[in-house]
Amino acid sequence: MRYPIGIAVIVIALAIFANRGIWLLRLVRSGKPAPGRATNIPARIKAELTEVIGQRKLLKKTVPGIAHAFTFWGFTFLLLTVIEAIGDLFDSKFAIPIIGHSFIIGFLEDFFAVAVLLALCVFTIIRIKNAPSRKERNSRFYGSHTGAAWLVLVGIGLIMITLLVYRAAQVNTGDFPYNGNRWAFASHILSHAFRSLSYQTNYDIESVFVVLNVALIMIFGMVYVPYTKHLHIFVAPLNVLFSRRPKALGPLGSTPKMDVEEMGEDDVFGAGLIEHFSWKQMLDMITCTECGRCQEQCPAWNTGKPLSPKLLIMNLRDQLFKAGPELIGAKASNGGGANGSGQADADVSTNDASGANGANNGADKKELARSLALVPNVIDPDVLWSCTTCGACVEQCPVDIEHIDAIIDMRRYQVLMESEFPVEAGTMLRNIENQGDPWGLGSSQRLEWTKSLDFEIPVIDGEIPVDIEYIFWVGCAGALDERARKVTQSIARLLKRSGVSFGILGPRESCTGDPARRIGNEYLFQMQAQANIETFTTAKVKKIIASCPHCFNSIAREYPSLGGNFEVVHHSQLLEQLLKDGKLRPSVKVEETVTYHDPCYLGRHNEVYDEPRGVLSAIDGVTSIEMSKCRNKAFCCGAGGARMWLEESIGKRVNIERTEHALETGASVVGTACPYCMIMIDDAMKAKVAEEDPKAEGVRVMDVAQILESSL
Repeated sequence: MRYPIGIAVIVIALAIFANRGIWLLRLVRSGKPAPGRATNIPARIKAELTEVIGQRKLLKKTVPGIAHAFTFWGFTFLLLTVIEAIGDLFDSKFAIPIIGHSFIIGFLEDFFAVAVLLALCVFTIIRIKNAPSRKERNSRFYGSHTGAAWLVLVGIGLIMITLLVYRAAQVNTGDFPYNGNRWAFASHILSHAFRSLSYQTNYDIESVFVVLNVALIMIFGMVYVPYTKHLHIFVAPLNVLFSRRPKALGPLGSTPKMDVEEMGEDDVFGAGLIEHFSWKQMLDMITCTECGRCQEQCPAWNTGKPLSPKLLIMNLRDQLFKAGPELIGAKASNGGGANGSGQADADVSTNDASGANGANNGADKKELARSLALVPNVIDPDVLWSCTTCGACVEQCPVDIEHIDAIIDMRRYQVLMESEFPVEAGTMLRNIENQGDPWGLGSSQRLEWTKSLDFEIPVIDGEIPVDIEYIFWVGCAGALDERARKVTQSIARLLKRSGVSFGILGPRESCTGDPARRIGNEYLFQMQAQANIETFTTAKVKKIIASCPHCFNSIAREYPSLGGNFEVVHHSQLLEQLLKDGKLRPSVKVEETVTYHDPCYLGRHNEVYDEPRGVLSAIDGVTSIEMSKCRNKAFCCGAGGARMWLEESIGKRVNIERTEHALETGASVVGTACPYCMIMIDDAMKAKVAEEDPKAEGVRVMDVAQILESSL
């Protein structure tokens, strides 16, 4: 009886699974190319071992992490029980060859079955405790398909229960492969419940529940899961494997460049329609687990902005599935990927709208394309422009989704194709293009900070002299903002005191292009980058000191793709090395309690966490105290993603929120290593003082270089 029913279920389920799998594969392959996804294979294998098998990111949250790890490891190991159950359909005494009677296998199967059931209890408690109806927007489950999640918990629970019941009945019939020992503890304990029943009854229980177990595995695992968010069970390992930045390869990846010079008039900049995304971005969309860890850490979401990285990916995924039939059809009809023309691509996602109207003229196509545009139809403009590109979402995502890349690509389309962006951004971009800095102050003021120094700094006009080792890249903020200038002067004095030979480019410096790239103007970024690379090359620069993490990230991580390869060090890294080498010796006790704020583009984007703290720890008298959100979980200051130059009119100001984190520590000094962070936190501190917040009285905002200089 169990043979034909079980086989029928297996065949039907596998057919449905294969059909869905092929459809998803074709859908993802309809995306544009994503270069560099098969490089450094050893590192990618290491990422699979640590992030998928080792569950590294999930284990950052101890209780749910352990529960998920046991569920993952359990289902991986319990594939053996699936083989056994299918074998039992044919032979009630079936055992896997060679290992089928091992007491270790029997014990581990029962152990993981029980562990998964306990994990389900943990998940149930967490979901009840964090239900969106209870905490509304603050829950990381806000916006998730919670009904599907409950159904999955029930499905997994039933699979484990039917497994243990039929194994218990097998113990009593003598068909259990591990009957010769008691290591399969759960099956043997449960068998006592059926021991008083007859052999035939136990056999019938075994027959019914083995068929139920196989049916649940097939219906739940092969049919239901591929149509829900739990599809990540199958695709998450692939997404981690093809990540641009698997953890084993280092810090967060830089924004992918576009080949601006090779693009024609009909090519599309960025992503305005769903088909403009790359295949990896489409894989990201279908991989989302809706766990909410990205949303939980997002500074925009936590200060009342409409941006939730989770909801953004979910909305794009819904649009991808909606347009799926047309995307796959277009791929098949032209024999290649989605084409580059936004106007032509409008036909891909028409959902038969164009056919109904018979609209083939250019005006109708343009209107159709606008109706299918991601912004504002799928993604609200306020969502798009709220992102600070801090990287918290990417850092926390357990399946390596690259949220920032999708946001930047949509910004690129809005800026370069539609010319739609915040008004303040237009002023900033014009200033960079015309004056070489976001404030529009011009190169004539780039040496103002040197006038109050009591020593001369060589200004390199031609090639860098052989006796000068470093170029000190001051940056726009360091040269032009009054508060940041004081930090620049401190760094220069420390370098002079330590004997480091350095020069500056002065008027030859120009914005690295970071704000332009983050806002979406890739063309302006590359224009600035190429001009700076030419300056460095002409001056024969090899080593660069950068005080701004945004400049540091651009020159060190993004210029190489444009042909600019230079050795770049952040000033906090160099200062720590000078302290270790004894070239700087703090001699004055500094009685201060310092809480260090990790700049996003120094910390998460480049994993420079210890060096600034190393500078502080070398100063006698300084007591360091960490904020509740620090290091890779640090909260953004609000300036990244070109937000430094945009108005913040929705929700609470991000810099106010971060400053409150600092004030909660009771520190007398908020330390940082970024001019953007200094400006934002200093502004917020002044606002708190104006509000007569007693915690803010007397609290100063200082760069680690300034704190170090006060100790000399």
